[in-house]
Order: sequence, then structure tokens, then C-alpha cells
Amino acid sequence: MNFKIVLLGTGHVAWHLAPAMENAGHHVLQVYGRNIKAASKITERLYEAEPKDDLDFSESKAEIFILAVSDSAISEIADKVILPEDSILVHTSGTVPLDYLNYSSASFTGIFYPLQTFTAGRELEMDDVPFILESDDQTTLQKLKKLAKSLSPLQYVVKSKDRKALHIAAVFSNNFTNHMIRIAEEVMRRQGLDFDMLKPLIIETIGKSLEMGSKYAQTGPAIRNDFETLEDHVHFLNYNEQLAEIYKQISQDIIDSN
Repeated sequence: MNFKIVLLGTGHVAWHLAPAMENAGHHVLQVYGRNIKAASKITERLYEAEPKDDLDFSESKAEIFILAVSDSAISEIADKVILPEDSILVHTSGTVPLDYLNYSSASFTGIFYPLQTFTAGRELEMDDVPFILESDDQTTLQKLKKLAKSLSPLQYVVKSKDRKALHIAAVFSNNFTNHMIRIAEEVMRRQGLDFDMLKPLIIETIGKSLEMGSKYAQTGPAIRNDFETLEDHVHFLNYNEQLAEIYKQISQDIIDSN
């Protein structure tokens, strides 16, 4: 089953989803953006889609409308968009509840959350992306499953209360992990060292954690209760009190979790 789709938003998620959906045989008819130039940058990558900077879709032939905007903009756009009869409105947020779409003009609502980190300009294999789905209407849910299955073999139905936990876990595993790597880069750069030296360690750390389980893969001075090394590291980091405190807090949590 091929769907006619409109994307509402011009960020990283829309940038990746639009061509992926078209490549899967669906018809992306329009891309909405407050800035028509931003919408045009996405439609230029597509076969038939047109850019649009107003929210009147009352005459649209599309069935599924995908809100790929920031969490803070979801309610505002959902309330303002004018949709045709029998339309499905979904958002792509990991944390915003389904009921945020309750006051929209859509006949049916749902969640279509791609659980991945998206960056414009970086290629991504969509068939490796898990899609987290939700709808109170079973027919709508089945359609979302078919749409997700056309993009990836990984689909999961998760309720809003559980999706929030999933999103928090994603922040720890993705955003916080990335920030730790950024801190490592800064420590190396401050000392005049080449960050490339750490790359094999980072790759092995992630691979080992996923293969063995993070509890069994944990190494380092905290898990060994090597307090002398921990104190020495904190002393080294005293040039940045906040960084030293982060080191102490995480080390203590590792000790407490052992």
C-alpha cells in the first residue's frame, strides 16, 4: 500500500524522512515550512512535492500528515493546520503525548517516532531505524505499521507513558554519550593530544557494551574502587570545577551501581 503524504516541518527528521518515503514508493505531495526556502530545500530532493508556507490543506489529496517539528511547536501547528476529511495526523516526537493532537482537525491521530539521531547532510540507512508507533484507532495503527514497514523492518507499538521512558533512555545513551565524547575531545585538545588516539577505544567500548551488556562491560578506576586514581583525576580536572564535579558524580554512581 502506497500512501499520499504531507510533511509539516523542515528540520533534520523531515530532511531524512521525505526522500526515504518517496524511495519506498509513497507520494510526498507537499512539505510545509514557515520559511518557504527551507521547505523548497527539501522538495528539491523529491520528485513531485511542492513547498508550502501556509497551513490550509483542506483541498489536499494526502491521507497522512506528519508533524516533524520541535516538541514546543507540535500543539500550535496541530491546532492551526486545516486538514481534509479522514486525514491522519501524526507527530514524530519521542516525548510528547498522543493527546497533544486531540484538538486538531484530523479525523485520526497517531505517533510515528523514528528512534534515531538525525543530522542534515549525513547519510542514514533508514532500514536500521526503529519506528515507535501509537494510535487509539486500530485501523490508523495498521496504516502506520504498513508505512513504517515500508521503511524499516523494525516497528514497535509503545504507549505515550512508556515512550517517555524510552526517550529518556535514548537521551542517556545518545545525547549524554555524545557529550562525554565531546568532553574527552576537549581534555585531549587542552593537553595538545590527538583525539584520534581515542577512537578505537570508543568503538570497542560501544561494541562491547552492546554485545556483553553494559553491566559486564564496565571497566575503569571506579568499578575497581581505585580511589587513589579517582582522586588524582579529579585533581587534574580542577581547572574546570564543573568538569571535576561531573567526573566525581559519574564515578560515584558507577561505584554505587556495582
